[in-house]
Amino acid sequence: MTLSRTSPSRGDGSAEVTGFYDQATGSAQYLVTDPQTRKAGLIDIVMPYSPETAGTDPGPVDDILRYAQQEGVEIEWILDTHPHADHLMASSYLKDRLGKPNAIGQKVNEIAELWRDYYNTPDAFDPARDFDHLFADGDTFSIGNLPVRVMLSPGHTLGSITYVVGSDAAFVHDTFMQPDAGTSRADFPGGSARELYTSLQAILALDADTRLFIGHDYGTDFRNMPEWESTVREQRRHNTHIGGGVDEESYVALREARDETLSLPDRMLEVLQMNLRAGRLPEAENDGNSYLKIPLNRF
Repeated sequence: MTLSRTSPSRGDGSAEVTGFYDQATGSAQYLVTDPQTRKAGLIDIVMPYSPETAGTDPGPVDDILRYAQQEGVEIEWILDTHPHADHLMASSYLKDRLGKPNAIGQKVNEIAELWRDYYNTPDAFDPARDFDHLFADGDTFSIGNLPVRVMLSPGHTLGSITYVVGSDAAFVHDTFMQPDAGTSRADFPGGSARELYTSLQAILALDADTRLFIGHDYGTDFRNMPEWESTVREQRRHNTHIGGGVDEESYVALREARDETLSLPDRMLEVLQMNLRAGRLPEAENDGNSYLKIPLNRF
């Protein structure tokens, strides 16, 4: 089983959150549960993908489903915060396994339009076909009796969304990292350090005791074990990029300078073709196999 850790409910209206860590991509995945009804949602679940063999492995996804079953949890939603560039989404696989609706932000349509050009595949992606719900900023739904509010949080991508669940939990994906690691990159097509700053400020405006669950952790020079939970108060005070009231211009300069040093994720050009289909492989060709198209010298 993947490294996991549970953040217990704090009482009425507060979710129980179990995080599962994918070491290969440094990704945090979540099972968020209403303690009263034992209804749950899955957020940003990873389908392991090997760049070396171009192979997928649903085993760790099935482990998470077995954990939910053992805990007496019924999954109602399959949720993603954005089309991930560094791991393959398990959304389509989970939808097939569970028969439950999957969802992402509605601006995935604009992200798909960008990548149709990069892949030179004008008819490749149809998010409305592959996702049951495309959430807009301010949309609401529920997990059990827990209300969920959707916040548009662009910057890392132009269509990233945050899920604010119940009274004290927010799933903030690739915006914040842990306070000792700072914030996430904003240099992918459609990304913007300036928009990311605005998104970070909106998250920091949540109640100070709100638990923030991030998308990635890679450790630091002083911390080897992965962590994925903090609070708004901790991020306001101690985030190494934005804590203590860093102004917009200073943040943008820092973020853009940092991004210039980063290489592309090693799975990006492969997995985005699938993630814009909710993690579904391209249609099989006449030999029964699926194939990916890689743009050469575009990046």
